[in-house]
Amino acid sequence: MSDVTILVHPHPLLRAVCPDVSEFTPQLEQRFAQLDAMMRAGPGGVGIAAPQIGWQQRMMVVDCRLSQRPCRNHGLLWMCNPVIESATGSSLGREGCLSVPDWVGMVERAKSIRVTYDDMHGQRQQLESSGFEARVIQHELDHLNGILFVDRVVSARDLVRRLAHQP
Repeated sequence: MSDVTILVHPHPLLRAVCPDVSEFTPQLEQRFAQLDAMMRAGPGGVGIAAPQIGWQQRMMVVDCRLSQRPCRNHGLLWMCNPVIESATGSSLGREGCLSVPDWVGMVERAKSIRVTYDDMHGQRQQLESSGFEARVIQHELDHLNGILFVDRVVSARDLVRRLAHQP
């Protein structure tokens, strides 16, 4: 994993639309494990998408269980080819990103979503999510489409420098 790093804005791969995962081989599980480890190595990481480490594939990891924001969630999600089938409500919330490490901003997202995705075996799954977990899924899915949270910040005034991380 030493040769893999988190890409930081304005790296051009963060702006690319990723193609679907089409091969569900045993190596895919290894890639997910590596992606998961990268997420956990970052400060406060609750989600990561493949393009953040330079992989141009529609795959992402979401795990809100250890979040400081209490939320009802589905635990560890390894998702390929996610699609939001429906979205309801609207919620304004503060977001940050491993690929935009020095900034946070207020972003409007759907409160609740229904998403379909392929698991690592290629089986189509569906789940309904709300609150913080829904926000994280939407944030990571944006990465697969070359969109960063800074593109969705409600106003330039709402983009602020993150305080330094305390050891």
